[in-house]
Amino acid sequence: MSAAMSRRMLLRSTAAGAAVIISGRYASTIRAESPAEIRQITNDSFPKSNIYCEIPYCSRSSRYLVYVRQDPKLPINDSELMVVALGTWKQDRLDACTGIDGIAMSPQGVLFYLKRNEKRELDLMRVDLEKGTSRKVYSRKDGPMLSMGSITSDEKYYTVGVPAAKDWTDFGIVVADLEKGTESIIDRDPFILNPHPQFDPGNSRRLLIQHNRGGKYRPDGTLVNLVGQEGATLYVLSLDGKRTELKVGKPYTAPCTGHETWIGSTGEILLSVEALGENVPAKGNLLAIRPGEDARVIGKGYRTNHLGVSRCGRFYSCDDWQPPYKIIIGSIRTGRSTVICESQNKIVDSHNSHPHPYITPDLKYVIFNSNRTGSPQIYAAAIPESLIAELDKA
Repeated sequence: MSAAMSRRMLLRSTAAGAAVIISGRYASTIRAESPAEIRQITNDSFPKSNIYCEIPYCSRSSRYLVYVRQDPKLPINDSELMVVALGTWKQDRLDACTGIDGIAMSPQGVLFYLKRNEKRELDLMRVDLEKGTSRKVYSRKDGPMLSMGSITSDEKYYTVGVPAAKDWTDFGIVVADLEKGTESIIDRDPFILNPHPQFDPGNSRRLLIQHNRGGKYRPDGTLVNLVGQEGATLYVLSLDGKRTELKVGKPYTAPCTGHETWIGSTGEILLSVEALGENVPAKGNLLAIRPGEDARVIGKGYRTNHLGVSRCGRFYSCDDWQPPYKIIIGSIRTGRSTVICESQNKIVDSHNSHPHPYITPDLKYVIFNSNRTGSPQIYAAAIPESLIAELDKA
């Protein structure tokens, strides 16, 4: 199948979305009483993911979203990208890919993904979902990756985390200059084994890095533990390798959960920490922070875990990490929040069972994963326009 995808192809369904609608009701701190309509987008048996939650994996206009599903029978690449037209829910296959490792979405809604070629090289592909034609922009040697990718707003730099030592004792942040066709490791550390690098949408010369202190791999690449007793923290990394440590994680707050993202182009970061001590749910474990400042509480009342920020930077989504795994949306400015629905997940080892909710750029849907039917599927919960206005009311 061709990597090229026209608008006409997108509007023609090769794998129609499931027409399953599930009724739900808000459990809201702002008295939202209207029933929430939840649509099951997928209904096949392939393992799949809405990719992740910090940012929306949608085109700039919210006309399309993209997800990844695995198929071990595929040659060379074992996954494929599926594009869904929001509203009609029709689907088309975009291209084969290596999976979610290294995948990136620009703030403008342009998708970058990795595709292994016959020479066993990793081609970095670019596709504007609004236009539908993909093209190669860079190639790198095949090898393990430790994170999804990230791309700068100007699409000049691309980053991903990699092992930096053959015995898996050191790890690095690779930055590729897509204009020059070169790359380098700008930072090394034994504890950036799950670095989650993310370029600041408002400053293309710095990244957010997750620091899993005490984490360890065996020399054969088998994970021993993702983080030690020191707990995870965060730092901001400039392209020249300079670090700015953030005041989150021990000794400032409870340890970071490993879920964090930039709040649009504001220069502030949204994160969750473990719901312990001063960060128990009643006091709030959803925080925001800027480099050089103390963290502030954004949301209370839930055991916040995975989170995301809308492309405009005004709203957040998150999951309440306890049954029935509620999906929450809220306003970063006002602090008001509500439960939009229950994911009803049954959490297992696979990340595909984690809700990973994100808000579409037009603020009309929350996209999330759930295995409520027994297998991982992707769902869309409708957000009434009146609810967005209520959340944003001072």
